[in-house]
Amino acid sequence: MTLYPALERLFSRIEEWPLSLAVGEGKLFPTFESLHVLGVAVLLGTLFMVDLRLLGVAAKRYSVRTLSDELTPWTFGGFTLAIVTGLLLVIVHPTFYAVNAGFLAKMALLFLAMANMLVFHAGVWRTVDVWGAPGAVPPRAAKLAGGLSLLFWIGVIAMGRWIAFFF
Repeated sequence: MTLYPALERLFSRIEEWPLSLAVGEGKLFPTFESLHVLGVAVLLGTLFMVDLRLLGVAAKRYSVRTLSDELTPWTFGGFTLAIVTGLLLVIVHPTFYAVNAGFLAKMALLFLAMANMLVFHAGVWRTVDVWGAPGAVPPRAAKLAGGLSLLFWIGVIAMGRWIAFFF
């Protein structure tokens, strides 16, 4: 796969930024990569707990709202760390990532995970206080959102790992 010439020029310029060069040299890249993995772990650990609660298989003694409210700050912290460090990693070689099938699949799955979350919060979440009591079985729409979330995020993890194997 090749890039449009204008994109290739833009990405080549990004690779020449002082920040891009600094991250690519020395120990910054592996440090940011480690922090990226930490951010993803925190993000997904918290999301998976809520998703498993939505599926009715874990944390049933908590209301869905209580569990979500307790974990949301950690979720956003992990997400912020993952996004910032991910961007710092990508600016080192954006021309590589722009044509990398693993990276592109990861971004597509990330988009689907975010869209799923937005649909969930715009829909069935609005009535969580009706169906989300401790021990209650969530409605089918909530279970579907939780299942899709797990599927998409597992895909994000898998494709993130596969980036190194697509050249």
